[in-house]
Amino acid sequence: MPPSLIKTRFTEFLVQENSLDECGFEEWIFYPGMLFNELEKWWGDKKGKRDRPHEGLDLFLYRDQRDRILHLDKKTRVPVMFNGVVVSILNDFLGKSVIMEHDFADSDNRKFCTIYGHTNPYDGIHVGRVVRQGDVIATLADAGKSKAGISTHLHISAGWIFKSISYDRLDWETIGAPDAMTLLDPLNVIDRRYV
Repeated sequence: MPPSLIKTRFTEFLVQENSLDECGFEEWIFYPGMLFNELEKWWGDKKGKRDRPHEGLDLFLYRDQRDRILHLDKKTRVPVMFNGVVVSILNDFLGKSVIMEHDFADSDNRKFCTIYGHTNPYDGIHVGRVVRQGDVIATLADAGKSKAGISTHLHISAGWIFKSISYDRLDWETIGAPDAMTLLDPLNVIDRRYV
């Protein structure tokens, strides 16, 4: 795992970009099913299991210093965790997923990537676009029309992709397949408290 994965300022950037610190952003709140590798559903009637373990982390709820529980919405601006380049933009069931490649190396000759799911990428965000840590690439997709009863939220995945895998082969069926991508727990990018 790249050493800087633990030191990212992602939440700090997200809080600043969306003025979430006006009442003092305190901590993220996670329901069962929102964390990496969990099988529970956290949306709709919250009954049942996912088809497969969760590929990442869902950011939706947070607590402020007044002890209010608030949520992200479709106006939420999404910053990137690390310097990188956009390598793919996929359709997902709420919007689009932006896949970023970052300049980290590992001993197995793999590429490190982050994925920002359920977004509406800004104009100018395209394959080949170079971005810096903290740059805003999208807003969240509106889940209001979702038939599954899911709320607007940001899905984040992180992992190593084998250099032999072409980005155009990646989709939500192949992400996490052992011959394509080794997923990591993105909770390490959270630079604020969580419960």
